[in-house]
Amino acid sequence: MNGREWTVNGRIQAFHRAGNGLTLSGGGLPVLADPPSMALLEIKNLKLDFRSGGTTARAVDDVSLTMAAGETLGLVGESGCGKSVTAQSIARLVPAPPASYPGGEIWLNGREVLQMSAAELRAIRGRVVSYIFQEPGASLNPVFRVGGQIRESLKLHQPARATEAEVVRLLKLVGIPAPEQRARSYPFEMSGGMQQRVMIAMALASEPQLLVADEPTTALDVTIQAQILDLLRDLKQRLGMAILLITHNLGIVGDLADRVAVMYAGQIVELAPARELLRRPLHPYTRALMNSVPKLRGTQDRLPAIAGNVPRTGDFPPGCRFAPRCPLAKPDCAAVPPALAEVEAGRWVRCPYATALPG
Repeated sequence: MNGREWTVNGRIQAFHRAGNGLTLSGGGLPVLADPPSMALLEIKNLKLDFRSGGTTARAVDDVSLTMAAGETLGLVGESGCGKSVTAQSIARLVPAPPASYPGGEIWLNGREVLQMSAAELRAIRGRVVSYIFQEPGASLNPVFRVGGQIRESLKLHQPARATEAEVVRLLKLVGIPAPEQRARSYPFEMSGGMQQRVMIAMALASEPQLLVADEPTTALDVTIQAQILDLLRDLKQRLGMAILLITHNLGIVGDLADRVAVMYAGQIVELAPARELLRRPLHPYTRALMNSVPKLRGTQDRLPAIAGNVPRTGDFPPGCRFAPRCPLAKPDCAAVPPALAEVEAGRWVRCPYATALPG
């Protein structure tokens, strides 16, 4: 067995040893049953502000998450809820200024990201954590062949492997037919699904421990969406990497995610094992998202819609941020900010009435 295979298998075995021993500590921070140092990613009470002129708007407010090696976490919510900026903060990709981090910590592979120098950040970007951004056509350079763009990623982190043979291997890994010919193609000569596969190949070039997939199926038809999700599932099993899957659609995380965190207005409002959350969502916002997923069976003429809109960043209501849109809101919801509390074993909800919601 060669070194690379041993590394991959060792990473998978380490995850299996941790098993499903995921617990949640006080203060809303999910951790492993083993010491916190065993976690691949720990975000602790993260706060992120955007400054413009003389005003400051908080986009991420007291967010805490933990991911184990080999785990898949779904980060779900409507556009504007803070999912992408939370994920981009893991590698400090949010430009600062205008962004700033007034509080919190981000520990990646045992190192504090918010304290890293520019050189240290360049070393972890792509090598420890890698990203698949939405809209691959806008992420790929239109004037360079895709093979050259993948090779550039290899030169940064794996210079000894920056060869044409390795580029072909990566394209083959993500299921692109005739990879030798496709490596010489320009992005505009490929379909949206093929472009997304190229983006995945670039993200995998440096064999990251954590893959952040930010809306990887946006603008793709449903058949290609299914192929991309199947590809991510297969790569997770083969390579043993952790995946942070960002989406606004709860319907696509059921088969892929181990746990799901639901974000609304810069906060996590529900955190639970994926199957439990999809079978019985507890927070009213999660229930509303589930009800808006199209169903194959039923007699409804129209899909239920969530009334109103996500509040603007920095203009959040004083109490529960979902209260103005919540059909179950009570008078005190608009005045008292709810805390993220464990209402059942392993299930955390930011709603004091979650246990009383109808089943």
